Amino acid sequence: MTPAFHWKLAPHETARSRNAGPVSSAREDEHSIRILAISGSLRQASTNSALVNVAAALPLASVEIVVYAGLAALPPFNPDNDGDSTPEAVRRFRQHLFACDAVLIASPEYAHGVPGALKNALDWVVGSGELIDKPVALISASARARYAWAALVEILTTMSARVIGEASIAISLHGRKLDAVDMAGDLALRTALTGALEALARAVRPTSFL
Repeated sequence: MTPAFHWKLAPHETARSRNAGPVSSAREDEHSIRILAISGSLRQASTNSALVNVAAALPLASVEIVVYAGLAALPPFNPDNDGDSTPEAVRRFRQHLFACDAVLIASPEYAHGVPGALKNALDWVVGSGELIDKPVALISASARARYAWAALVEILTTMSARVIGEASIAISLHGRKLDAVDMAGDLALRTALTGALEALARAVRPTSFL
């Protein structure tokens, strides 16, 4: 069995509003809730990438999950290259974020911090605002990735995203090296992921999965 637990948000770790209004594509009259799933790891055999792929394959009614595969293509963040000369990969990333109703991020922890590629991606949308008021779930394939999780909460909260505590979980694999096929066959893991996604969907549309 693969146990999972919810990360706990500290009282001060709530979304801070900006003067600008939320940039969101969520529409109550649409049937499907669109979730963009992002793995913070570039490793081909990443367990967090496997988690994202398993989550995307779960049969959830009224939920559409798209896996973002362009993290490695994003250039290093440089404010001088934003604006008229914004790189095409960055434009596409921002379009994906704008088009979704919520975001699922699965991230490992490197040296007690957020992986550089993931932090770089987030840096590109600090000023453009696609994550403002956007519900975000944080999941991890390691219960020990507490520093990266806390850093992501701080980063996303500063960006005015809404980190959903009920939808944010760590899944302990007990040192097992599982690929997406193995994970898909783990009932406890699928149940934990399903619960997290349903909580994320409720953050978008409160009447979902009641």
